[in-house]
Amino acid sequence: MDIFENAPELALEWHRAGRGAAMATVVDTWGSAPRRTGAMLVVSGDGEMMGSVSGGCVEGAVVLEAQDALEDGKPRLLEYGVSDGDAFAVGLACGGTIRILVEPVGTALDEGLLEQIVTARAERRQVAYVVDTGQWSRTVVGDGYESRFAMDRSGLEEDAQTFVQIHNPPLRLIVVGAVHIAQALLPMARIAGFDPVVIDPRGAFGSQARFPGETILSDWPDEALDAVGPDARTALVLLTHDPKLDDPALHRALHSKAFYIGALGSKRTHASRTERLIEAGFDADAIARIRGPVGLDIGAASPPEIAVSILAQMVQALRRGA
Repeated sequence: MDIFENAPELALEWHRAGRGAAMATVVDTWGSAPRRTGAMLVVSGDGEMMGSVSGGCVEGAVVLEAQDALEDGKPRLLEYGVSDGDAFAVGLACGGTIRILVEPVGTALDEGLLEQIVTARAERRQVAYVVDTGQWSRTVVGDGYESRFAMDRSGLEEDAQTFVQIHNPPLRLIVVGAVHIAQALLPMARIAGFDPVVIDPRGAFGSQARFPGETILSDWPDEALDAVGPDARTALVLLTHDPKLDDPALHRALHSKAFYIGALGSKRTHASRTERLIEAGFDADAIARIRGPVGLDIGAASPPEIAVSILAQMVQALRRGA
């Protein structure tokens, strides 16, 4: 993701430490704006900043506005674009326009609301922070914006004044089978923003020597999945090519809300897998959730290329749905 993931936690920490904290969030963009809606920047009372709302284009101007907001305690909506007289002065000369919400913590943004967001994130619960920029009312809710939660998409509602900031749990990738493809897939997925876990009861495969620094579970796949608890922010990839390991994991996966389920194997292998699942009582809709053969068809041959195709398909499922 291109948002600053720890912005709420850092803002609450700085506020409670007496440093002062203001949250700056991109609420709308047009044209070739450099950051997506929802990108965040935290500014302290002494001018320290973490995060980004424009890739460096207007951060200096936003920091000054944030410090002014900390002094008067009032929120503000800022807009920068190439058509503005000050466009080149603030650096946004790429042709885009962005609108940024600045909220000082403790006055505009209540500390209790920010704490609700931070607590939900720590507990892997989805929440939306909703701001009416006309009335300047605010609330934190856990549902009501299902399409935004599913697409991980913050933004303005149709009324053009209600901003919805989506806070989803971190993405996770669970890989069953500590094989060569997994050795390539895990670091790629980590760079893309996933927290990876690899499951393999075979000690020779699932070792720190093969997966240095990664979380490795050596339990049987169904037991490991029960412990991890796949949710709507989880992708599951099965790479063992062994029904004794893959099938128990698939049974758990198909009863979960995992947004992506992929299984390695040829079309013939997947046909056999489908027959076994039907015999186990799964219907056609459930079985259709499985991407098999796994990965986008890009002609991948080597384990790293196959890993690229899997990661691309995971992102496609996350951003575009089934």
